[in-house]
Amino acid sequence: MPLRPDPRIVDAHVHVWDVRAFPLPWFRDDLGLPRAAAAGDLRAAAAAAGVEAAIAVQAADSLAEARWLAALAGGDPLIRRAVLQYAPAPAAPSGRTSAALSPAVAGFRAAVPQCAADLADVAGLDALAAFLGGTGGVLEMLVRPEQLPAVAALSRRHPAARIVICHLGLGAGRADAAWFSALAVAASAPGVSAKVSGLDLPARAGAGSREVVTAAFEAFGADRLMFGSDWPMSVRRCGYDDVIAATIDAMPALDPAASAAFWAGTATRLYAL
Repeated sequence: MPLRPDPRIVDAHVHVWDVRAFPLPWFRDDLGLPRAAAAGDLRAAAAAAGVEAAIAVQAADSLAEARWLAALAGGDPLIRRAVLQYAPAPAAPSGRTSAALSPAVAGFRAAVPQCAADLADVAGLDALAAFLGGTGGVLEMLVRPEQLPAVAALSRRHPAARIVICHLGLGAGRADAAWFSALAVAASAPGVSAKVSGLDLPARAGAGSREVVTAAFEAFGADRLMFGSDWPMSVRRCGYDDVIAATIDAMPALDPAASAAFWAGTATRLYAL
């Protein structure tokens, strides 16, 4: 079984929200998600799993929620950094300049799976990459598989930018030959890293999980991969420990240094923890 560090784990992808205070346009009661995914609930689950720090990704795209999340990350003992949503606009970094001034804000996420395969219709994306490359921030990309080569192209245009692909550009989707090929193209750009998160590993067949995660390690290496639980999205049908256990089961054999990089080191470096 692959090594799990003891006690260092950094969870590079969690969400916290309260739809009563900050409505989420995509939220529906039938999704089986809590109306309030509170930081205290996350702390309890993470403590039991031995997680020492987390990166919170904004769940919606309102400025009010961005400011709330930035303030939370500035004072929470577990949530050490926040990544704010980027609302595509002609100028970067959208309307969140005041929130972005918080030292706890690590960067922005462009959630653009609905956009063109070449990402040419994402207004302001190059300006955002240039902005973050110049400030040391992280640009996260939530994309679909056919957009992965465009992420590599973006990275080559902006080599100073730290670009991180959420959920391996796959999520809970089916890993087909096109995805394997596109993932390798994305990883060919040295400025691109990725999160092993949001893959619904407990629900995949064991061999299927190992095939997906092994492909990620072969493409990126442990120094450009990091663990993310996608709490509470990934724990609707299982516990936090189950997500970690499924990740361990899916991983190839790693030496201690590579294991430490995946579980904590990569995220610590990229998000300046």
